[in-house]
Amino acid sequence: MTDPAVGTLRVNGATLHYEVRGRGPLLLLIPGGTGGAASFDGIADDLAGAYTVATYDPRGMSRSTLDDPEAEQHVAEHAEDAFRLLDRLSPGEPARVFGASSGAIVAVHMLTTRPERVARVVAHEPPLVEVLPDAAEHRALVARVRETFRTQGLMPAMAVLAAGLSKDGGATAPEAGTGLPPRAAARAERTMADLPYFVGRIVPGFITHAPDLSRLEALSDRLVLACGEDSRGELPHRATAFLAERLGTKLRYFPGGHIGLTTHPAAFGACLQKALCD
Repeated sequence: MTDPAVGTLRVNGATLHYEVRGRGPLLLLIPGGTGGAASFDGIADDLAGAYTVATYDPRGMSRSTLDDPEAEQHVAEHAEDAFRLLDRLSPGEPARVFGASSGAIVAVHMLTTRPERVARVVAHEPPLVEVLPDAAEHRALVARVRETFRTQGLMPAMAVLAAGLSKDGGATAPEAGTGLPPRAAARAERTMADLPYFVGRIVPGFITHAPDLSRLEALSDRLVLACGEDSRGELPHRATAFLAERLGTKLRYFPGGHIGLTTHPAAFGACLQKALCD
């Protein structure tokens, strides 16, 4: 793996850590969950053959620090962070943007708010559950997660969230990896350390976010919605498929499930390459 150029960017209320590889038009990769920039290590080098690839830790995650660690988090503010990165790295040209999961929610919001800065968005399983007919049930899930986190702690709250997102209610909360190579072990450790912030700050502000559907309809030619081949029936897949049907756009399928980026990086990267230029 090529060592990237590393930088920091001061934004409103936070300092972002970002990494850049390659040459060509800018491609911004926005991670989901607690993966941070490292979640793209398996695909960034291949993409850097055609693009200037920028990855980063979203505010409050890993190496991107908040001025106020207790601050509520909002999709619009995270999107503004991404625009600030675009302004630094590609001030004169619109960029391509890929987002995974919660990062895909940010990417979709970017398209609807400042479309002149975004040439194409590929959104992999954004859990935009507000588009679903049963959205009220999922708001209740978020409320249960918050209350469980407050009264019982992190891992019970993660179990409630995982069950709510799965197709059979049987998913379990993640565990820290053991016996991993040093680099992977350090990433797993950072991921676990970021979970309280993710559950307490990101989940409530992101899953209840409602996209601007009328704007998306007008800009649908620049939006690629993608789902995992193995995640049918899971909540993020349901929301993405429903949105694609609502917009009248083709739903793409990427290898693996919701975290196919991690489990099938080479094949996932190849699908992303295709989606960016088709």
